[in-house]
Parts: sequence; structure tokens; C-alpha cells
Amino acid sequence: MSTTLTRRGFLQAGAAATVMAAGPSIAAATRAKALGANDRIRIGLIGCGGRGVGAHMKAVHDHAQAANVEVVAVTDPWSVAAQKAAAQAKEWFGREAKVHASYRDLLAAPDVDAVMIASPDHCHATHLEAAAKAGKHAYCEKPMAIGMDELARAYDAAKAAGIIVQVGTQLRSQPGAVGARALMQAGTLGRISRAEQIRNGEKPYWYSYLKKEVRKEDLNWEEFTMGRTKKAFDGTLYSAWYGYYEFCQGPVPQWGSHFLDLIHYIAGLGCPETCVCLGGIYTWKDENKFTVPDQVHAVWHYPEGVMVSYTTNFGNGFGNTTRILAEKGVLKLDRGDQPIYTAEGGIKRDGSIRGENKVAPVERPEHFLDWFRCLRSGETPHAPLEAGWQHSVACIMAVESFDTGRRTRYDAAQRRITRD
Repeated sequence: MSTTLTRRGFLQAGAAATVMAAGPSIAAATRAKALGANDRIRIGLIGCGGRGVGAHMKAVHDHAQAANVEVVAVTDPWSVAAQKAAAQAKEWFGREAKVHASYRDLLAAPDVDAVMIASPDHCHATHLEAAAKAGKHAYCEKPMAIGMDELARAYDAAKAAGIIVQVGTQLRSQPGAVGARALMQAGTLGRISRAEQIRNGEKPYWYSYLKKEVRKEDLNWEEFTMGRTKKAFDGTLYSAWYGYYEFCQGPVPQWGSHFLDLIHYIAGLGCPETCVCLGGIYTWKDENKFTVPDQVHAVWHYPEGVMVSYTTNFGNGFGNTTRILAEKGVLKLDRGDQPIYTAEGGIKRDGSIRGENKVAPVERPEHFLDWFRCLRSGETPHAPLEAGWQHSVACIMAVESFDTGRRTRYDAAQRRITRD
């Protein structure tokens, strides 16, 4: 895998494809041709919260020398967060990143080659679509989208532009997950019947994001809400957006998207055929008036003949587990990056699996580093655009079932979700 291509080289494929699209494509192609001989990858950060700075920018810092990358621009609706991110960039990269008032301004900047999207859930698809139309490669957090229309627009724009997209479902970059996929492909556990995750907690995670110091004059309310609400400025609604349904639909697209992507990867599944989902606010009712469910249970049926179940209960933290049940045994994914398999429960166990066995890890580049390398090589990253499509479809199916109380179906040919 080449690490010596110039920035002109790694952007060439994306820029050339962009020429075929309308609007900003010509400007994108022109910008790529004018980059010069410096091969440093210049990254813009869209979203400067804990994930944006603590994970995305930190990853750029951690790999700065090996991958020759730096953060040169930042944007966030909350100016306090943007300014802190710019200061952190100066500490880590030797110069302060330029603060842009809007993601639109950052994407128009000629000195930005690629972007990392760590904005709230309801912004991901909009930011990804805009990045594609600007000819910028993108690392996009999950869920990639929260609605089918926006998902299709972002997906199609990225495909048309030829940009390299890495989705933030990083579990598939873990050596244990890669080893588990190899184990399943080898047929060691036989045919899969069911995959399930129970991920409980004693308190919803959105409480930890409550900030009372957000001032109206420091926040671009319209840039944050993107038309999702007609409510006036509310600092709590902004800071703890994870807990409000306008901006986040709760544990399934938040935590469940990681689980779904992991199962899709290990078991080789595509999009589900049907889904049912129930839930509600059972425990956490207080002055914050959070509207995201603190209990939820979703079940999907896949055309491969597999049932997948995800459940969260924030009324009791006991019982967490992640496992894949197959005809010769079970793959246990509870211990972080050390999966274990046994013959327990296998209806066709044949003595080939004895005792408790550790899955042999398969090493490959860390998730962020993988994206950096693919920007230079043009190869497909670990969690490509298609993976984002698949987990997003599954999550949207669950949310629509939860909203309507009806079973949802995915029509792959028409790329649409219907309800029974």
C-alpha cells in the first residue's frame, strides 16, 4: 500500500469522478489540480464535541507523522467548542486551525482535502452529501443517516463523486472481529440462526451531556437544528441532544448501529427484510423531559434466514451480552476484542469444538489509520459506504416500527421502507 503519493494523486480519482456531477464538481476538480507537491492530507473537522476532538482529532494527532495528516479547519454551531478545537489543533499540529462559521464555508475552503464528520445524528447525511458534492473525502460517524430520503441522497452523491468514505463503525477494524468473520466463513460453527445483543445500563447516557452554560449568543441555533424543530433556543436541548427525539432516536441507531454493523460484517449479512420494534420511556421521567426511549427492543429478519435482536433497558444494568447462535455452537462477543466460541447449545455439535476457545485475531490497521491509508491508495476502507447504507436501513426500519407500532419491510429494488 503506497504511502508516498502526493495529495494531488490521492484526490485525482475522486476529483475526476466529480467532473461528471453538477454544481461544485468543476471547482472540486480544479482545486485538486492546484494542490501542488506537498503530500500532507489536510483535514477539516465538522463537529467539535467529545467525539470530534477526543476521537477524530486525536486520531489525526496519533497518526500525524506516520500518515502525514493534520487538522487545518474546524466548524461547530457552538462557537465555544469550535474555538477550543482550534486551540487544541494548534497544540497538536503547531498551528491553529481556521474556525469556519458553517460547514458550508469549511467545505468551500480550498485548503481542505477531506473531512471528518462528528456532528449530531440528524446532521450526518446532510454533511456527507455536501462533502461529496464539494469533492471532499469523508469519515462519517454512525448512524450514517436517520431517514431513507437523506440516506439515498448522501449515498448517491458519494457514489457519483467517487469520494472515499469510511463510516464510524470501528468494531469491524478490531482483530477479534476480523478473526470471528474468518471463523464463520470457515464453517466452524455451521449455519447461523440468530444474533443478539442486550446492552443495558443504570442510567441513560444522554444525562452526562447536560450543560447549563450554553449561551444563546454562542450558538448558531439554525445551524444545529437544521429545521428539525420550531422550538426557540434551548441550551439543554442542544447540549443533551442525544436525549431528544428530534435529533436522536435513541439506543437502536446509537448503540445498535455498532452491533448491527458488526453482525453484518461477521455473518456476511446485507439489509434486513422486516423489523418490529417496541419501547418507551419507563424509568427516566424528570424535569429534563427527555423524549428518547429508555427501553427498546428491536427484532429483524434477514433474507439469509437469520434473526437479529437488539435490546436496551436503562432501568436495570444487568444482563449484558452479545452473541451469535449457530447450529454447532455459539460465538460470544462479550469480552471486547477477544471473542470466544464453544459448542454450547449446538443442535449439530459433532465434537469438533471442545471447551472454550479463543478466536484467533487477524491484525489489520486501526479504523482511522485505515481511512488515511485508503485516501492515498484509493482502496476500499474497512467500513465503506455500503456498510453505512446497510446499518442505516436496519436502524430506520426499527425507528419507523417504533413510531408506528407496525412491522416494517425493506424493498431493496425500490430502496424504500414500507409498513404492514
